[in-house]
Amino acid sequence: MTNPADIRDLLLRFTGPDLTQTLARIESAVRGVAAKDCANFLEGAGVGREALAAAAAMKRLAGQINVTIHALGILLCLPHILEPDERVEYVSLGAGNTGRDFDLETNLRVAEFKFIRWRGGAESIRQNSVFKDYLLLAEHPTAKRKYLYLLGTEHALKFLRGGRALSSVLSRNDKLQKMFADRFGEAFRTVGDYYAVHAGAVQIDDVSPWLSELAEDLIAEPDTGADD
Repeated sequence: MTNPADIRDLLLRFTGPDLTQTLARIESAVRGVAAKDCANFLEGAGVGREALAAAAAMKRLAGQINVTIHALGILLCLPHILEPDERVEYVSLGAGNTGRDFDLETNLRVAEFKFIRWRGGAESIRQNSVFKDYLLLAEHPTAKRKYLYLLGTEHALKFLRGGRALSSVLSRNDKLQKMFADRFGEAFRTVGDYYAVHAGAVQIDDVSPWLSELAEDLIAEPDTGADD
């Protein structure tokens, strides 16, 4: 199943115009259903393998859309960030950096991009990912300028200046955890401790003015590197 229109139509037969209401209706209707009633109930509710296949196909398409957003976002930022004497050496547009250190390297800078809209709540996975990018940029041995481009900077900066324990932030990335321990031992306890010393190493810029199409509802991002 590859036609997006067919996928959409099959899903709509199950979800209806409001998935929440549809699921609530099914939850209510399924009470008392016995094994002998299942086939008729599922048919009446629009629950079938075609709908499941359509949902699986949509999930695969969603992954491609996230990668596409990442690629388009980087490319559309280039006119705004490149200086007159600056030349692109490489961009890494797909899922994973394919052996390259960062999303962008020019003769003047290295940079990572994250097109996610933070909501300001408990967002540990996003925090972990942002800290990873910041750390790898900050510790990269280069004389070039280092940039982290985000879709809004308020919540990321609050996190970087805050008191979340580094042991928590690094706990899901063994490689990064070992690199940090080998380099710093127990010199830093929190993210804020590290950032206070290294705040000048990486410039954090907001790309929202350049990518207004993403500024409202974008909440997902592609896997652009291991353990992101």
